[in-house]
Amino acid sequence: MSNEEIAHDFSPIIKVYKDGRVERLLGTSTVPPSTHPENGVQSKDVVISQEPAISARLYIPKSAATSSPQTKLPLLIYFHGGGFCIESSSSPTYHNYLNTLVSEANVVAVSVDYRLAPENPMPAAYDDSWAALKWVASHFDGNGSEDWLNRFADLRGVFFGGDSAGANIAHNMALKLGCEGLVGVKLIGIVLIHPYFWGTEPVGEELTTPAAKRDYIAALWRFTCPLSIGSDDPLFNPGKDPKLGELGCEKVLVCVAEKDGLKDRGWHYSEVLKKSGWKGVVEVIEAKGEGHVFHLFNPTCENAVAMKKKIASFLN
Repeated sequence: MSNEEIAHDFSPIIKVYKDGRVERLLGTSTVPPSTHPENGVQSKDVVISQEPAISARLYIPKSAATSSPQTKLPLLIYFHGGGFCIESSSSPTYHNYLNTLVSEANVVAVSVDYRLAPENPMPAAYDDSWAALKWVASHFDGNGSEDWLNRFADLRGVFFGGDSAGANIAHNMALKLGCEGLVGVKLIGIVLIHPYFWGTEPVGEELTTPAAKRDYIAALWRFTCPLSIGSDDPLFNPGKDPKLGELGCEKVLVCVAEKDGLKDRGWHYSEVLKKSGWKGVVEVIEAKGEGHVFHLFNPTCENAVAMKKKIASFLN
């Protein structure tokens, strides 16, 4: 067998060879935590669990260092995207994004580094994310292991956020919290940016989506979550979840992009959420002329700046 024989090809994201070798084509570079030279946001890495290996990058805005000890800030728990198989909390893409969002919104952030498929198939990412949330919750009385959370974070004003696969995680964590509870944490809202949802029945303009693209999206999910029932798994298609109405927050912001193949899933999510019996408020904003996670690749463009301001407003 040749070392170059491919078992799974999900270019431009990832390839897996028949000898078991995994080649990530994107999202492998990292940057260290820092103090941002312009906006003063500080970051540091923390280990949440040794086994399994779960960590996070924490961010505090410049104001945290100068405010009185009594002033606690909203806490954003962020889950990065990457199809559950690439990227990390320390990638330059997410480090730069969280730096600017934390500064704009004046919040504390915990950017979760969960294990990736295929080496750690789903539900590893969900399990790690829930473990990270429980670690955050351990700081509710101000006596947790992490000083920044004890001093600066308001655990009665928590938000979950994420893009693409990270938005999928944010939704599923909010649903798990609504069903099971999480002592010490009050979840106010979730921000879902270009959420990675799907389904076997096309919605909206998906009827005109080329079959190859639909198949790619469905196959990537099966690749990362091999035990799943497929595209109508409630984890991937929230409209199929009978517990959707138990979503554990009071408001939801869904961000979609006009030229993103997942756009209609974001709109569909808001529609099924409204019909689920959930008592909160959901809002959808659409960026015209933009594609999937455009704000990460072109963070200073007009639409990205507008979206960041909208999210910052939502978090306060």
